[in-house]
Amino acid sequence: MRREAAGEWRGWREATEEALYGPSGFYRRSEGPAGHFRTSVHASPLFAGAVARLLCRVDEALGRPARLDFVDMAAGRGELVTGVLAALPAEVASRARGYAVERADRPAGLDHGIEWSAGPPQGITGLLFANEWLDNVPVDVAEVDAEGVRRLVLVREDGTERLGEPVTGTDERWLRRWWPLPARAASPVGARAEIGLPRDIAWAAAVASLGRGLAVAADYAHFSAGRPPFGTLTGFREGRETAPVPDGSCDITAHVALDACALPGARVTTQRTALRALGVSGARPPLALASTDPATYVRALAGAGAAAELTASGGLGDFGWLLQPVGIPTARFEDLLDPGDLLAPTDPYTP
Repeated sequence: MRREAAGEWRGWREATEEALYGPSGFYRRSEGPAGHFRTSVHASPLFAGAVARLLCRVDEALGRPARLDFVDMAAGRGELVTGVLAALPAEVASRARGYAVERADRPAGLDHGIEWSAGPPQGITGLLFANEWLDNVPVDVAEVDAEGVRRLVLVREDGTERLGEPVTGTDERWLRRWWPLPARAASPVGARAEIGLPRDIAWAAAVASLGRGLAVAADYAHFSAGRPPFGTLTGFREGRETAPVPDGSCDITAHVALDACALPGARVTTQRTALRALGVSGARPPLALASTDPATYVRALAGAGAAAELTASGGLGDFGWLLQPVGIPTARFEDLLDPGDLLAPTDPYTP
């Protein structure tokens, strides 16, 4: 019998770990994430094409190595790595190796040339891309009580919550550094924060797997200039946002403090800016094309619509992209995207 079946109170991190990745967890199901929510990968093949172009730019920055690796973190059913490898020019594809990193079982039908594992390979040369991975790394939640003390939020399997002990130790130090409270008198009862330390550690470990190359985390994000006062913990089920209930029936996610994850030398931009720099534009095709070449016009119009979704304000375009170079000279790193599009992670961030 599972521990939480008896109504045990646990922190959100432990409860989420079981609900998402346990033996009967949400991410162990056969339908995969695409059965419940729409990511950039599922929105359009334009996304994989843009990531393939980024991989080609990394290839150039690394001097066209004999082996070029692409690692798809939180690979779902391998949709992104499959699309990226298919979009590469022949010369690059001949040197490319694909890796899918996912805790669920390998899906049937995935190209046998793609390696499947629970963790990233070590010493890779190329691009590690983590699309909506960090938001599913489980975290604990802290809440301000009536005395202005931040306490751990405890939860049962049915989603019922209560407050536990005060947050202490490394978690308390993380909150003080990255998600500080207002002055005591101004601290609202019920204010919440997600303790992002496990994500910082997970990201550092992923970056450490790179021998040379670039690591990118693309995710729902917030920054020190504007942390959400009541947190972002939520659930998704069958395409709809729902209450986060840690019983395995729904995804449980929270936005990422990307500035806390950033290591020295990192830069941050928006998905909108990054994709435009990689050739994804939502511009409509010229209307004259509709009369001279209707089929091409229809295809171009569909592509423009998909590009608009990937770059939309208030939607996928507002995602943060954290770019972490390893062994790439600064000048070459900044050439991967337009230099003016890259923000230091401590700069004020406005999507």
